[in-house]
Amino acid sequence: MVEVKGTNEGRLRPRRLVVKVGSSTITDERGMIAPPQLWALARGVQAWGAQVAVVSSGAIAAGRWALGLDQVRTLPKKQAAAAVGQALVMLDWARAFAPTPVGQILLTHEDFQARRRYLNARNTFEALFSAGAVPIVNENDAVATAEIKFGDNDTLSAWTAYLIEAELLILLTDIDGLYTADPHTDPNAQLIPEVPEITPQLLTLAGGTGSSRGTGGMVTKLRAARIATDAGIPVIIAGVGGQALERLAAGEKIGTYFHPRSRRSGRQRWIAGLELQGAVQVDAGAVKALRQGRSLLPSGVTGVEGDFGFGEAVRVVGPEGEVARGLVNYPAEELRSILGHKTSEIAQILGHKDYDEVIHRDNMVLTPSLVDQAK
Repeated sequence: MVEVKGTNEGRLRPRRLVVKVGSSTITDERGMIAPPQLWALARGVQAWGAQVAVVSSGAIAAGRWALGLDQVRTLPKKQAAAAVGQALVMLDWARAFAPTPVGQILLTHEDFQARRRYLNARNTFEALFSAGAVPIVNENDAVATAEIKFGDNDTLSAWTAYLIEAELLILLTDIDGLYTADPHTDPNAQLIPEVPEITPQLLTLAGGTGSSRGTGGMVTKLRAARIATDAGIPVIIAGVGGQALERLAAGEKIGTYFHPRSRRSGRQRWIAGLELQGAVQVDAGAVKALRQGRSLLPSGVTGVEGDFGFGEAVRVVGPEGEVARGLVNYPAEELRSILGHKTSEIAQILGHKDYDEVIHRDNMVLTPSLVDQAK
């Protein structure tokens, strides 16, 4: 049983925020875009008086209706529906925000992996904000394959908040926040107003609540909230009805508020968001050194998982679990040869020594739990 407590204190007046709206919040039961719902959301966004990026689902649902498709289970059909539906979604958003201009930004996971593409995407957002436009963001479903997909727009909204250094992420859904049980089936379910930390217990609690017209349920929203809060971005999950955005902008305490961790730098956010290519196992002494702000040396490495190359992102795993993520200075094959050895022995073993460290501290992001231990 999760205890219901808290007062939702600490709400922000953000300079910049991300609002995510799902398919179920902007389409009707047939999957058609519902313009009145978009207009209401646009008014809510404008009530913040801030720079707002809207992460909008609905393209596949709208395209399926436009093409007369009952099901879109295959990838080509989903991509065709997305190609048609995205145009419809953007047209309705443009009408809803008029005369404020809107700009379409379609992203894939690859845009967050390559540093140059990451920076280019961020610059595009900055240019749109400077011009007074509202970025409308979606995954590029028309071209994305399984290997490069986020899979749901809750996750995309968290990465977007990362990217633009947002000060708040709002996830709008068809229920009023996180409950102690599924409110659709349990009349005794209670709203949880405040979450200091997203725990495995909470993820279990959230299991299964979702919508037939979208891909995200409450579990995906909690995972997205964990991504954002780990980056120092507070999150609110709230119901889309009852002028929720206007009420939140006015300071009313509705929905569920998730407390942020310490904010990370732009480079740290980028590293934390990279796709992991393997893992480096370390001993307790190395964990202690990392906690003290030091780099990872080969002497503290006990094992290597995967076949990663130089400069790729890996998970650093201690005796009690993951402690960091970072960019490795040695490929997996070479690291297996030098693990457990002193830095002074690297050249003799490999025939060269390009770096003293396996992962330099400037190329590493500690997990929130290890950061807390270091304080």
